[in-house]
Amino acid sequence: MSNNLTPFSELSPDLVLSALESLGYVCDGHLLALNSYENRVYQIGLDQSPSVIAKFYRPNRWTDAAILEEHQFIQELADNEIPVVPAIKFNNEQTLIERHGFRFSVFPKQGGRVPELDNAEKLEWMGRFLGRIHAIGALKPFKNRPTLNITTFGTKSIDYLLANHCIPNELKNTYQGVTNHAMTCIKNCFTRAGQFNSIRLHGDCYPGNILWTDFGPHFVDFDDCRMGPATQDLWMLLSGDRDEMTQQLEHLLTGYQTFFNFNTRELHLLEALRTLRLIHYSAWIAKRWNDPAFPMAFPWFNSARYWQDRIIELREQIALMEEPPLTVV
Repeated sequence: MSNNLTPFSELSPDLVLSALESLGYVCDGHLLALNSYENRVYQIGLDQSPSVIAKFYRPNRWTDAAILEEHQFIQELADNEIPVVPAIKFNNEQTLIERHGFRFSVFPKQGGRVPELDNAEKLEWMGRFLGRIHAIGALKPFKNRPTLNITTFGTKSIDYLLANHCIPNELKNTYQGVTNHAMTCIKNCFTRAGQFNSIRLHGDCYPGNILWTDFGPHFVDFDDCRMGPATQDLWMLLSGDRDEMTQQLEHLLTGYQTFFNFNTRELHLLEALRTLRLIHYSAWIAKRWNDPAFPMAFPWFNSARYWQDRIIELREQIALMEEPPLTVV
């Protein structure tokens, strides 16, 4: 079936529709590919029923146990009346199905729009939402999903990039030097933060994974959920200069702390987590480069300009990590 080089090469429209019909759905032939690089996600039209979303998981990425743990976390949130979209259950409560060598799940289609978090009311609402998620996430740990830490996102990512000839030779030493400096700053930030609790997180909490309706926000993608500091689900909602981010953070935490206590020492981690994500993102593209979808989506990845920009970006992050953290009243 699929392989590491072309993991979705045999996932044809006919196979997708056949997989859905094996579950008893009557498809009307309409199939829309949604924006997703890691997995393959489709909106499937049904005859005389609302459309559903089918998510086909990238082979060899997550174990069955890790995927089911994601589903269980989402269901736990839904059971506590938190607005998320759990996978549909089939025979014997199954949420993870295998057909034709592919694993997939089916979700109800949930409408909404990407939010513009441009005012205090929306930010406080988003904070309340995240506070409720983290209150449930803190009740028990994941057993089968990874932890976001310096090693998993930083060290291993840098090692992969340097070992696999991703970086132009003329920039490799410079990139290695700047990542070494960045890693030192990251470790210093974690040291200053001291002890903090790792909890179950959404893990990829940027506005593109949030849909907003008149009833408020909900998440639609927990594919990267993992253990980590609460700050990981907050910093991606901040933008602008230091003053703007401080004001946004205050609004977020006003809502957040209605439901869950935030350890303000974790603010030392904010720019460190941003830096880890930037490094990890480059490694993620590199690891997927043999998937034909990635060179088409990221044609600039193996150019000198891309890596020059990453070096400048990391130097900017080093400067930010050496500044005092954001503070809130």
